[in-house]
Amino acid sequence: MNSSATPLIVYDAAALRAHLGGDALVSEWVEVGQCRVNQFADATDDHQWIHVDPERAGRESPFGGPIAHGFLTLSLIPALLMQTVCIEQRLGVNYGLNRVRFPAPVPVGARLRASFVVSEVEEVGEGAVQVTWDVIVEVDGGSKPACVAQFVTRHYF
Repeated sequence: MNSSATPLIVYDAAALRAHLGGDALVSEWVEVGQCRVNQFADATDDHQWIHVDPERAGRESPFGGPIAHGFLTLSLIPALLMQTVCIEQRLGVNYGLNRVRFPAPVPVGARLRASFVVSEVEEVGEGAVQVTWDVIVEVDGGSKPACVAQFVTRHYF
């Protein structure tokens, strides 16, 4: 298992291919506080009380308090990936997602980290590859993942 203290350095497509199905690359923990949740709510116009009203969420939510938006958790994946791997490239882009599920909520104040496994590397042009990453975002102390996804990136060397 590779942690962000020693990110994997990749110089070309062959190095990505060498990690197909290999050990998971694991990010550092990141806290999801109420300020971050509120900022995400403002950015997305999703001010549902279960996210932004701690008092009401404490009284009425089945989760016992406010939870982060699922899409906030999802939006952290690119930054968490960058903690685990440094790809020396001309350009890298987020190409999309194949599958996403949110098996467990993220309580406000919880810590998250993500693990990434290279599951596919496909040539998409001269000097370019598309990488599919199997991602699991876990909550510190949680029994189920907060998010399970296939994240797709393109890299131009």
